[in-house]
Amino acid sequence: MTQQSVEPRTGAQSAGHGSRIPAGRSWLDRYFHISDRGSTVAREMRGGVTTFMAMAYILLLNPLILGGKDVDGNLLSQPGLITATALAAAATTLLMGFVGKVPLALAAGLSVSGVLAGQVAPAMTWPQAMGMCVIYGVVICLLVVTGLRELIMNAIPLALKHGITMGIGLFIALIGLYKAGFVHKGTATPVSLGPAGELAGWPVLIFCVTLLLIFMLQARNIPGAILIGIVAGTVLAVIINAVGGIPAKAWSSGPPELTGSAVSAPDFSLFGEVEFGGWGDVGVMTVGLIVFTLVLAGFFDAMATIIGVGTEAGLADDKGRMPGLSKALFIDGAGGAIGGVSGGSGQTVFVESATGVGEGARTGLASVVTGLFFAACLFFTPLTAIVPTEVASAALVVIGAMMMQNARHVDWGDRSVAIPVFLTVVLMPFTYTITTGVAAGVISYAAIKLAQGRAREVGAFMWGLTVIFIVYFALSPIESWLGVH
Repeated sequence: MTQQSVEPRTGAQSAGHGSRIPAGRSWLDRYFHISDRGSTVAREMRGGVTTFMAMAYILLLNPLILGGKDVDGNLLSQPGLITATALAAAATTLLMGFVGKVPLALAAGLSVSGVLAGQVAPAMTWPQAMGMCVIYGVVICLLVVTGLRELIMNAIPLALKHGITMGIGLFIALIGLYKAGFVHKGTATPVSLGPAGELAGWPVLIFCVTLLLIFMLQARNIPGAILIGIVAGTVLAVIINAVGGIPAKAWSSGPPELTGSAVSAPDFSLFGEVEFGGWGDVGVMTVGLIVFTLVLAGFFDAMATIIGVGTEAGLADDKGRMPGLSKALFIDGAGGAIGGVSGGSGQTVFVESATGVGEGARTGLASVVTGLFFAACLFFTPLTAIVPTEVASAALVVIGAMMMQNARHVDWGDRSVAIPVFLTVVLMPFTYTITTGVAAGVISYAAIKLAQGRAREVGAFMWGLTVIFIVYFALSPIESWLGVH
């Protein structure tokens, strides 16, 4: 897989016929190579709308994930989070459309947001956490420019990449189950079903109905199943809340009702709330691990997604080369910095872009359309806020289930692969930190290969990571031994 670009194929090559590209094309056609890629403006418009509908759920889920407290007990404004999520998605997707000129849409990466909420915010303030996003975005951009991104991708075993994806999926699913009230902190047990071993209240029941509905729609291959499920669950919640007299405190995010106008001015209160430094209480090593974890979270899926969607669109050749690949990878990395500055978490390419490609999208014009829809959502924050946490949480569980599909790529009969993947997957949700899962997977992989006499297969980069993660696990005893504490 290379990062070289190739010239766009002719209309005859792309469209599969021998007709020549029509003369006197519009500037829109020439700029986005619409005819060159065998598409039309109508197809690009339709594809852009379809992609937006498939990924619009991020406007609800990202604020839900980032809705927790930071180390100082501060919360981010929900209207501000919705605005930041829409703003960053619009900016990066438009950038991909106009500069990358490929049908790829970006939005807040749920894996990145999961790291911020579960690992970074408990140790830092939210402005510092967003500063981490900017740093990791710059790091990825540097990796793309220097060509190291592909080298690192190749150095980490494929099985561990799948394990990291699955672990993050379980981590996200656990967040959804907990926020919906389906899973609680137990009294006699670490966790329990509901607050006392049983589900309590209408909101969690609506969560269950929404979750099952989305799964049923997906089983029927209904386009936009997640968004349809969220809308249906919200309508059900509004009806039950109106006729059932449910106490307002029963809803995690307040009762699902519209107060005032459905349209309002965007809340840019989180824009530019970024801090660099002030990490004295955290420690240099912890900061380094946080950046590394964020890079991992936003790193692995992007290249595979870009190439995968590009191949489906008929833009990539058999070596994975496609027009604007380097630009697309760079913009994906820059999405981390853009998301941090906006206050909406790091941005990454969404696999839902494939839905637009399925509708005929082949150029960046489709991304421009998707980006404009996200921009329009800046003015509909009150309407978005109607969706209760319990309904949005169902989508988190669905996303987690989708990420578990990587299990089919793992050779579970090979212990040198199965054990590291197992530790990676289970320790992320069980310890509520993504770094711990990655660290356990890397160390166990190196240790088992060493025991098998196959240490050379690990590679220098993985051995370096192994040493770093051993220090990570042993840091407290080492500090105690050195008299630091």
